[in-house]
Amino acid sequence: MIKSILVDDEVHCLDTLNILLNEYCPEIEILEKCMSARIAFEAIKKTKPDLVFLDIEMPAMNGFEMLEHYGQIPFPVIFTTSYDQYAIRAIRFSALDYLLKPIDPKDLVKAVQKVQSHKTTPTAEQFQMLMNQIHDKETGFTKIAVPTAEGFELIPADQLVNCEANDNYTRLCLKNKTEIIACRTLKDIEEQLQDFRNFIRVHHSYIVNLNEVTKYIRGEGGYLVMSDGSTINVSRSRKELLLKKFQPRKM
Repeated sequence: MIKSILVDDEVHCLDTLNILLNEYCPEIEILEKCMSARIAFEAIKKTKPDLVFLDIEMPAMNGFEMLEHYGQIPFPVIFTTSYDQYAIRAIRFSALDYLLKPIDPKDLVKAVQKVQSHKTTPTAEQFQMLMNQIHDKETGFTKIAVPTAEGFELIPADQLVNCEANDNYTRLCLKNKTEIIACRTLKDIEEQLQDFRNFIRVHHSYIVNLNEVTKYIRGEGGYLVMSDGSTINVSRSRKELLLKKFQPRKM
């Protein structure tokens, strides 16, 4: 069983999450339901949970502020939030998991499965990356946190040439000719990169950095030649969108 604490200042949100977990994630044992971050902080100290479902928007102390009380976060976290575009972007770039309210059962199951598979707590660097973005909204996102078998690597997005799907993993090819195997699906990496305009998924197995494309060779879908000499197939269904990206913008 995965011992868990639920934290949310709205009772109906706590009850809904409780019901969903009981129905779809029977491996979750709910230790306590807390209606404030301060209560949750004490409950966590007492029960030492394996997982915390943490609401972001709460009065007095929000979810991020509660986590700042820890030098090193000793438990995996799944954030729960209503639509807050900036907070979601910051969470996603830091490779942390979140659930958007109202919570979809499929997303809930997926998030819990990730915790079961990786069983990793947020690293100090990963959390610092998140908090830097939360506190300084004028700072643009330049790096993404990439989970690996050893932990996490913080990678400048502009150093990526392409990303290739490899079952439940993704191979990241960098400008310096090195490769990183990320413990995330290509879809997860795509979500982290979606706010960088120069990245596009050109195939079900590939995302490319358009700044690193040197040629497009015509064909049914065609293919790309990248700056490192590699070639990337373009699927027929994604060809039109790709070609639009290459067109000059109208003034």
